[in-house]
Amino acid sequence: MPVVVPYIPENITVHLGAPNASAANVTVPFVDYVKNVASSEIYPTWEESALRANILAIVSYALNRVYTEYYRTRGYDFEITNSTAYDQAFVYGRSYFENVSRLADQLFNDYLRRPGFLEPLAAKFCNGTTVTCEGLSQWGSQNLAQQGYNSVQILRSYYGNVEIVSDAPIRGITSSYPGTPLRVGSRGPNVVVLQVALNRISQNYPAIPKLASTDGIFGSRTEASVRAFQRIFGLTVDGIVGPSTWYNILRLYTGVTQLSELRSQGQQFYAINWSPPDALRQGSTGEKVRQLQYMLSVLASYIPNIPPLTVDGIFGSRTRASVLAAQRRFGLPETGVVDAVTWDEIYDQYSGIENTTFRSRETFPENLAQTTASPQSSGGAVTAGNFGTQRGTPARRNGAASSSSAVRYNRTSTMTQFPGRDLCFGTQDPVRLEVVR
Repeated sequence: MPVVVPYIPENITVHLGAPNASAANVTVPFVDYVKNVASSEIYPTWEESALRANILAIVSYALNRVYTEYYRTRGYDFEITNSTAYDQAFVYGRSYFENVSRLADQLFNDYLRRPGFLEPLAAKFCNGTTVTCEGLSQWGSQNLAQQGYNSVQILRSYYGNVEIVSDAPIRGITSSYPGTPLRVGSRGPNVVVLQVALNRISQNYPAIPKLASTDGIFGSRTEASVRAFQRIFGLTVDGIVGPSTWYNILRLYTGVTQLSELRSQGQQFYAINWSPPDALRQGSTGEKVRQLQYMLSVLASYIPNIPPLTVDGIFGSRTRASVLAAQRRFGLPETGVVDAVTWDEIYDQYSGIENTTFRSRETFPENLAQTTASPQSSGGAVTAGNFGTQRGTPARRNGAASSSSAVRYNRTSTMTQFPGRDLCFGTQDPVRLEVVR
């Protein structure tokens, strides 16, 4: 995504109808939008913890629409609608409940996100009675509040492992488009964004050539990927990224990563600039080293020949040993130095595991009782707390009822557990003899 640190917009433009409906747009201060929606969606007599949980969900959902430029990338001139079939209830000109207004003043610049993700959570919700959804049940949140749950426990009961970013920066909404077309010879962070997006889209559309590195230099390979994208999606094939191509790429990137969905694949710290500016070697320190160590630690869990290591941001002897093992495993020169080629290979191997395993709740269920995460906040303070018991019935807003009960992420089966020994060619399950009586 072009915007690394989500921010709170000073104002937000609301379309008073469904996206395609002929209706007016109104621009209001974001805090007033939150007060309006909260006063329209929930009851002021509810427990304060339920009110807080619902207001945080309202803020987070609206910010997700702003962050992903969900409607702008589709050619609309607004950030969100007031149609509950698509977004949240907003009644232009209505009054606000006093206690709801007070809480909104406190919470309008706080939002939810998954640990390790950047984008605000697309925190879908519904009333939980006439409509169920995959997300928060409004009446269910009140029921949990009456049982003594605090707002964080309520939110984690429905959304799983989330954290609250508080005091996010406030500024006016700006377009992600760089302002001038990108073409061969362009350089800088906007080119990095373009390259990252094209690489991710190419996973779903293999006809788009994958770029070996996201170096921020618009060269012939980047042009070839742009041209392929333009050809596939019916745009003018000129290899130049003007507004139309930029927003189509952004729209497809948001779609394939599901950034605007509750079950998002997530915009993560490495997705903006995953290529190290310089080679990493023993003695190097910092965030890049920490990212390298994290990838290697994941690979070590799957590849016994790569020794485990500590993620501490210090490139010491153990990190070098893991790098050497990875280079040996992947057929690279065994230098112990992480140049661009080694980095890209480690990342590609890690990415395959991360996308196919960590993203699948069926093959890698999340155990909320054992998970601990305290990622650093970028642009706000992260509030950590104890995980609440997972309760409630997830369902989908927009009137589509869910037939399943709440997903219990802490339920695993033996199918997903390590058997305790390496599996290799010729391995067999032990024969189980049963006596027939």
